[in-house]
Amino acid sequence: MAKNRNKSKRNAPTAMITDETAIVSPQVTAMDTSETVVSSRSQVSRKIKKGVQMKRTKNVRKQKAIAKAVSQNEKSATKVEKNESKTLRTKLAKNLYD
Repeated sequence: MAKNRNKSKRNAPTAMITDETAIVSPQVTAMDTSETVVSSRSQVSRKIKKGVQMKRTKNVRKQKAIAKAVSQNEKSATKVEKNESKTLRTKLAKNLYD
């Protein structure tokens, strides 16, 4: 059904507006001779391949994950040390009063 509807629109005569006042004569302008400098950003972005970029982001994520794991291990180690020193102090304090 859609095909028939489109066919009828294609075969319909198109109205051409030929208004002579609407036509504007082209004005003569001086040619632009200034040189445009291509930014270095656009050159760099053209040279980077997407495959290499994905590898780099994957590597960065991996390094961040490793750094996060190391910091969490250090944090937990300090926490354990703090708790051990706290228990030792409380035991020593109890021994003083006994």
